[in-house]
Amino acid sequence: MEPDLHELLRSLRVWDTELPGFTPEDAPADPLTLFTRWFAEAAAAGQPEPHTMSLATAGEDSLPDVRTVMLHGADDAGWAFASHVTSRKGRQLTERPYAALGFYWPAQGRQIRVRGPVAAASPEESQADLHARSTGALAAALVGRQSEALASRDALDRASDAAWERAGDTPDAPAPTWTLYRLRPDEVEFFQGDARRRHTRLVYRRAETGWTTELLWP
Repeated sequence: MEPDLHELLRSLRVWDTELPGFTPEDAPADPLTLFTRWFAEAAAAGQPEPHTMSLATAGEDSLPDVRTVMLHGADDAGWAFASHVTSRKGRQLTERPYAALGFYWPAQGRQIRVRGPVAAASPEESQADLHARSTGALAAALVGRQSEALASRDALDRASDAAWERAGDTPDAPAPTWTLYRLRPDEVEFFQGDARRRHTRLVYRRAETGWTTELLWP
């Protein structure tokens, strides 16, 4: 018997845990400091894979697209992630170099939304970022052809086996299309959930002299 999706949805509960507080008046002057603090707290709270995030892009057709990727770092230059420049998201970022990121950490009822222009790092920096990662990450990059049509699962298995062998034998093997991207935020929103639905939303907006902040209705 197939499950009833709507019945299953109604049975689920959100934030079945004690949520942390958040006093926006005590927030730091820049969003990166608060992001780093919240990220560390999410990891300490046992949030699985807090470094995964949704990446939303759009290409020349203006249609939105979203997928889950991994955060490679965040600093004054922006929030970093990577992909093949020839992939769907790589092509979209070439066509429209603007994107949005979304983090969701249910262990603490927190979300962070980031949006702004995106720039590609140099090939040298992109390759250095790749080679600082695991053998599996290099093998996946060496397979390449991301977002292209796949003729069969066997074709993927053969390409993956060859890539794993090369990555093990040559840990500095280049993957020319692999590209590190940085999103330099124009806006960063921090959302703290509340059990009584009195959520706190604090948004930072980039200004000429720094950042402005504003509270939003939930």
